[in-house]
Amino acid sequence: MAVRHRRKVLGSWLLAAVLLAAAMALFRADRTGSGEPAAVPCPDSALECPGTTGASGRRTAGPTAGPAAGPSASPAASGTESTSPPTPGAPSATPSKGAGEAPPATTACASPGACGFPDERSTGPRTALERHDTGNLSVRTDGTVIRGWDIRGSLDVYANDVTVIDSRITSANWWGINLRPGFSGLRVLHTTITAVPGEGPDNGGVNYAVSNMGGSSIEVGWCDVSVFGNALSMGQGDLHDNYVHDIVAFRNQGGEWQHTDAVISGGGNKGRLTVRHNTLLNSVRVDQGATAAVGLFADTGVVSSVVVDGNWLAGGAYTLYGGGPGATGIQVTDNVFSTQYHPAAGAYGPVTAWNAGGAGNVWRGNRTSDGRPVVPDPAP
Repeated sequence: MAVRHRRKVLGSWLLAAVLLAAAMALFRADRTGSGEPAAVPCPDSALECPGTTGASGRRTAGPTAGPAAGPSASPAASGTESTSPPTPGAPSATPSKGAGEAPPATTACASPGACGFPDERSTGPRTALERHDTGNLSVRTDGTVIRGWDIRGSLDVYANDVTVIDSRITSANWWGINLRPGFSGLRVLHTTITAVPGEGPDNGGVNYAVSNMGGSSIEVGWCDVSVFGNALSMGQGDLHDNYVHDIVAFRNQGGEWQHTDAVISGGGNKGRLTVRHNTLLNSVRVDQGATAAVGLFADTGVVSSVVVDGNWLAGGAYTLYGGGPGATGIQVTDNVFSTQYHPAAGAYGPVTAWNAGGAGNVWRGNRTSDGRPVVPDPAP
């Protein structure tokens, strides 16, 4: 009886030990595994996962909504405006493989939005708008902030540090927003700038969505721009994350078709022009004046200090005019030349007037939307 009793007690202890060991194992597994979030896969429509550093070396971040402020305008407001981070998806190469392996094929892009470039979903105002039939309005107070306005008219800026944000401008003037000589600090952010086709002083045509006649750089970011013949016109500025589309052909008062460009610079600039991560489309027919998606011309002086990086470019006679024989300091890198209007991106080709021997000129990483490298023809 004593032996049988000891065996029963020993069995009970062994069973308790096994149960205790199992419980400890489950506890350790819970602490080390179950509390960690599952990895979120990169969406099919993005070239780089949000919050990661892609092969381009630029850190990307998911789109963030701005503050839900109500419509307001502050004619004498001061201080800085916070802005959203750049939309992810600048074109980048697949990460390189080990030494001795063949380089991977470049990924093709079907459309700007599907490949992470700006479109109607990532540009324009983020808040409700209040209608303002201002007509052609002159802004003359430094530090003016226009926010949440749906403007029927144009803005002529004779002041410093003016900000237009989360607004819409529908112009029938020569321009949507024009910074006058002698003034600086203009910022146009998260704004739709358009016009009414057939209305305007130049025989029913409007020329410039944003024009910089001032003496320093301006910023235009996350804007939805359409209709204007030469949409973003300046020799110096920071143009980023904009969607320029549906440019409308028009004849001037002399009956001649006017040249059209999504971005145009006439040269002679003293500061830097940066054109980064925009969608720039020129669907106008060549026989109706189409010139370029990005036109760098030496109309008023030598073209210099221009960065054209990580954009989606399409249309024009040539999609990019590179500044001509005297151009220096022109960096054209990692752009997608889309074939959506022409098999060669532009009607006659993707690029012309490129000065390969110019000091500081760089051409690198540019490709067509179907993955072919874009290389300028040698100068004659």
